[in-house]
Amino acid sequence: MTLQQFDRTRIESFIKDLNEDELRYLNRLIVERLKLISQEKSTRSLSRFNLGELVQFTDGDGRLKTGRIMRLNKKTATILTSDGQHWKVPPGLLQSAQAK
Repeated sequence: MTLQQFDRTRIESFIKDLNEDELRYLNRLIVERLKLISQEKSTRSLSRFNLGELVQFTDGDGRLKTGRIMRLNKKTATILTSDGQHWKVPPGLLQSAQAK
């Protein structure tokens, strides 16, 4: 048994002994931690981009959109597309685009 397997077994055993209130408290801690991890990932992804940078993404209908980053929000970038539309796009869906 590896150390990681041993730790998981101990955690599972610990959780099985918790009452409902303790489980709700643990759940709240876990949810908060997961949100923090998600925010950190988003911040790292957004740090790849700069205001005014030309980017591209695919919209919900599969069309490639190109535009400039107008604002870097907490979880998204606001993009002004070449056709004048504003989009809030998660950084994982953005790609840097070369000026044509």
